[in-house]
Amino acid sequence: MLAVLMIAGAGFSGCGGKDEPKNKTSVDYTVVEDGDLPQELKKIIDNKKDKAIRLTYTTKDYTYVVAGYGTRDSSGYSIKVNDVYTGDNSLYVDTTLIGPAQDEAVNEVDTYPYIVLKMERRDESVVFKM
Repeated sequence: MLAVLMIAGAGFSGCGGKDEPKNKTSVDYTVVEDGDLPQELKKIIDNKKDKAIRLTYTTKDYTYVVAGYGTRDSSGYSIKVNDVYTGDNSLYVDTTLIGPAQDEAVNEVDTYPYIVLKMERRDESVVFKM
């Protein structure tokens, strides 16, 4: 199987409204569970999950977008997808890390919160808003 892997550098991350494209169009995606990931992508994530991850993995039919937040010292973290859209010849992926609630019981173990989004194959560069 032919797969293309792109790792986005720090220049691809950002936040804020002033970078919004003029011609914004929503993109359909699904959140992929670990068991449904291509084996090669799972290995890449496992090797990089202790650091912040911003990467795309493209097969013949699909593009997988991975956003990870590196090592956290407890359980209870989740990731919210705020928006996925195209505009100005780029694909924008806007996510937020949500920490455990103040009164939530957590396990004090290292965790590696990340999310994988699957969509029809895309060829645009990806702008991560994390």
